[in-house]
Amino acid sequence: MRAEDLREALVERGALLDGHFRLSSGRHSDRFVQKFRILEDPIVVEEIGQALAEAVAPLGPTIVVSAAVGGIVVGYEVARALGTKAIFVEKEAGVPTLRRGFSLAPDDRVFVVEDVVTTGGSVREVLDVVAARGATTVAVGVIVRRQPSDFGVETIALLDLPVVSYDPAECPQCEAGFPLTEPGSRFLAKPTP
Repeated sequence: MRAEDLREALVERGALLDGHFRLSSGRHSDRFVQKFRILEDPIVVEEIGQALAEAVAPLGPTIVVSAAVGGIVVGYEVARALGTKAIFVEKEAGVPTLRRGFSLAPDDRVFVVEDVVTTGGSVREVLDVVAARGATTVAVGVIVRRQPSDFGVETIALLDLPVVSYDPAECPQCEAGFPLTEPGSRFLAKPTP
């Protein structure tokens, strides 16, 4: 899937939102990517999975690991295209971990997959879990990268979509009194006064 096609799909589905948003990182922005407008379409997700799989295939991944929640869908499609397993990291008592009988071995070559990345916090949590199990991360793959992030391995982004974000204490929209919306998966989707 070409970057232009992905951007067009985001626009067509109303996934690029303007407003005043609290991102999953806690930072504020005037733009938000509602990834689930893309993830609800199996045909588009299959195309995304194939594009990421084709890009990473030369690195020889043996397993795909993603972060819950949005990364699960993408990780599954990437693994399907690669012919590997797909597992995910979720939090237990606030700590990222592998549950549900998932495991990694030292000979695993991991492709870490995420949907949308701003600060990269979720990806770093997954990378830490992979490293703690002794496996090797060969690359990180994302659908949309909002800000550059260095994960110490190659990062494959299908679409770079720079989004300015602010520390809440320095947010111009807060200063102007615009209502804050928390649409991310770590928060309830409700306006905040």
